[in-house]
Amino acid sequence: MKLYVQTWGCQMNQLDSARIVQLMKSADYEPTDCVEEADLIILNTCSVRDKAEQKVYSALGRWRKLKEEKGTVLGVGGCVAQQEGEALLRRAPHLDLVFGTHNMHKLPRMVEEAREAARRSVETAFYRDPFYLEDPSGPPEVDGAKAYLTIMQGCNKVCSFCIVPRTRGREVSRASENIVRDVEELVRRGVKEVMLLGQNVNSYGRTGEGERSFPELLERINEVPGIRRIRFTTSHPQDLSPELVDAFVRLENLCEHLHLPLQSGSDAVLSRMRRGYRFGEYIERIKELRRRRPEVAITTDMIVGFPGETEEEFEETLSAVREIGYDDMFTFTYSPRPHTVSAKVYRDDVPEEVKADRYRRLQELQKGISLGKNRNLIGAEEEILVEGPSRLGRDQLMGRTRTNRIVNFAPNDATVPAEMARVRVVDATPNSLVGEAIEASVL
Repeated sequence: MKLYVQTWGCQMNQLDSARIVQLMKSADYEPTDCVEEADLIILNTCSVRDKAEQKVYSALGRWRKLKEEKGTVLGVGGCVAQQEGEALLRRAPHLDLVFGTHNMHKLPRMVEEAREAARRSVETAFYRDPFYLEDPSGPPEVDGAKAYLTIMQGCNKVCSFCIVPRTRGREVSRASENIVRDVEELVRRGVKEVMLLGQNVNSYGRTGEGERSFPELLERINEVPGIRRIRFTTSHPQDLSPELVDAFVRLENLCEHLHLPLQSGSDAVLSRMRRGYRFGEYIERIKELRRRRPEVAITTDMIVGFPGETEEEFEETLSAVREIGYDDMFTFTYSPRPHTVSAKVYRDDVPEEVKADRYRRLQELQKGISLGKNRNLIGAEEEILVEGPSRLGRDQLMGRTRTNRIVNFAPNDATVPAEMARVRVVDATPNSLVGEAIEASVL
């Protein structure tokens, strides 16, 4: 039988979809890229942005004919499934099953019951024990030299705009020995770079009595023979500890890149967001990290148009971006999410045209900063991990520097994907570097 998985959302959703494929292979389902030939369709969803639920119902509507004509089993997982639960079954009578973020391990049984007994089911329970994050068969299959690895799930913060605590639950950390075992297995499969995932990875271990701290986990992974690069996402500024800063200095395989969402440069907006820090505290942590590891690249998330945001408060965000000089930024316009504090307490009172204008101005500012930083690298030699063909075509390859910059480059005869290569930067754009290969070696 054939399985089709469609994935929306973050890296954790992508990894969850790989786990779904692995789970269903044990039930004799083979993945397919053709939805029309699928016997089972799973939509793995994200609810962080606006209109997430509408997108789900639209997709299910497109697939209704497959259900009617060939009995295709339809399932919805991920954050919208956790958020909406039985409401999805009520609104989509042709939907067979809904499984939340803690219930992926139940999927084979749910599918079997849907197919054999026509039983529609919903599983959205939360668990405090991290058993649901473990897969007896090890990490999902990988294609290439990079892999994602979940180390924890959930968040204990109370940001007023964020639905994650409702869809992913409270913080739960995997056992460190299981994580290290998975890294060792990934290395055996040819992985050189691992991205550690969690809603707030640098709070790892705090819910497990006697467990390693996040810096201690990084140190242990750094010792795994064959691992060349360690990355992690995402982080909360409150948890950028001195020990984590020290890890960036001491651990040779920890890449010089930190994604640290600021969300706003205004203390008043940060207070309404319930972020738990002021801008002054945030920038002092950044300065200390840069003092000890000057080459580190800092990227961030920003939200424009949060309820009550004045022009003066937005100008504070622009000023913060100029002062920090981020290497890159992900910018979002505020949209109220169901069940969040901001949706209940504040009126979404910033006009859409004002949000769009602020989004444009912030993007233009960051574009100029990113271009300047990238141009400063022209002439430099960079170590990159070759990922595959460049989207630019023209027989070029693409890889990333340790600071997570994309490099499109002309290979030499010895350069192939999954290698580490030395590349000389010859040009730059706001979003990427242009290079030429100097040498490559299989490592």
